Amino acid sequence: MAAVSCSLFSSLLQSQTRSIRLLHVCRTLAAVDKGNLAKLRKKTGFSMSNCKKALEMHENDLAKAESWLQAEAQAQGWAKATKLAGRTTAQGLIGIHIEDNVGAMVEVNCETDFVARNEKFKALVSQVAKECASGATPLLEHGLKKEMMAQEQMKDIPTSEGKKLGDLVALAIGSVGENMSLARGTRLVGGPGVQLIGYSHPSTPDDDMLVGKFGAILALRSSGELTETARQLCVHIVGMNPKEVGKLSDPKAPNNDDETLLVHQEFLSDPSKTVSEVIQEEQLEIVDFVRFQCGELNKAEE
Repeated sequence: MAAVSCSLFSSLLQSQTRSIRLLHVCRTLAAVDKGNLAKLRKKTGFSMSNCKKALEMHENDLAKAESWLQAEAQAQGWAKATKLAGRTTAQGLIGIHIEDNVGAMVEVNCETDFVARNEKFKALVSQVAKECASGATPLLEHGLKKEMMAQEQMKDIPTSEGKKLGDLVALAIGSVGENMSLARGTRLVGGPGVQLIGYSHPSTPDDDMLVGKFGAILALRSSGELTETARQLCVHIVGMNPKEVGKLSDPKAPNNDDETLLVHQEFLSDPSKTVSEVIQEEQLEIVDFVRFQCGELNKAEE
């Protein structure tokens, strides 16, 4: 009888202990401010459970909770990036950002075309281009400064968030679960009188971001504001793939189909004219251009 009473008492004690623990957990969860939880979820995009955990750990301090979430995500992202580093990144996008007389064009690669078409990946490519452009120093003298950036150099470019571009890509890898890489970039800074214009393909007039499989940035001198012709010249560069600007005095290619000098090529929007004739009519001077095609580096290495 004594043994039975002892066993019953032990069972009741364990049940009471579980109830106390459950009550404690419920009180902890209830202590999370729903308004802060919604704000943190909206701002960071992390799961509800992770946001709730962050707020619990930091007693509803939004700033501390967000810092903790970012640090955790960064650590997990780099771990995932290291694990997936050997996977081939044959797909991707070209991104362009131009602000005043500073422009940047980048190529960011991923594993599959499915991810390349994802809006989050497009936003990442656009942000990489913007961060590359923001790091440029003004050019006070006349002319154009063009800087080509390789993969390792791009990783170390600081961002407006206090991270590096390599960190942004690692975060995206951790989120998407697919390998990504910063393939290359170029940065153009125009001096007084030099204007930049960019074009990506495919693109639509409603696109807020210049991202696509092809891209071009054109540096021009003009007596006034750039017109639609300047954009058409960018489209021409993407479509006709000239190798350099060239001069009128340069000899033409024996076969016009193989013409690689921009000035001698038939203008894509009006084949009855050459590019040189178009820029003379529009009183434009082409200073230089850069053209990227996604994946062309991989093809060149094959």
